[in-house]
Amino acid sequence: MSEQQKTTDDGATPSGPQPEPIRFFGTTWVDHDGGYGLRRAGVAVGAAAAAAVGALALRLGYQGLTIADVGGILNALVIVMFAVCSAIAFRKTWEGFTRRPSGAVGPDALRSVRTVGFVGVLLAWCFRALKEAPGEGLYRREYETARAQYDKRRRTRTGNPAARGTTESPGRSARPKRKR
Repeated sequence: MSEQQKTTDDGATPSGPQPEPIRFFGTTWVDHDGGYGLRRAGVAVGAAAAAAVGALALRLGYQGLTIADVGGILNALVIVMFAVCSAIAFRKTWEGFTRRPSGAVGPDALRSVRTVGFVGVLLAWCFRALKEAPGEGLYRREYETARAQYDKRRRTRTGNPAARGTTESPGRSARPKRKR
């Protein structure tokens, strides 16, 4: 799962699936340790502040258009473009926190829309950080599923292999052992 391998106290690499790190959080989301709460608060405040600065920059750009007197239609198109791109970027970013992209549409397909609608992306990060680390629910589900599958495979391999096959299926007799 993760390319970064953690080591235990004795220097050995732990077996089984490793949690994927989340941007700004690393793997602190697993046990909510290592300043997890402060990181969430920092991401929420930082994203909100960046969204406010971005909205201010857009406002200054719009004022530049009105000073240049480019026309009402162009002013309206700019407002609609940023509003629609921000809404789409917010929705796609929010969906990306809860599920992986499906089909042929990958995360790079809407890169230009997310760039123009950066305020929506920042607001999605801000609001999601109020609930959990952005993407934590998705990564936790995947990690717990991988961990359960690993434990299940591990459990079936442990123990005495000769003791596992002691039950006979109906209609089949046990084969006699071969003499050497």
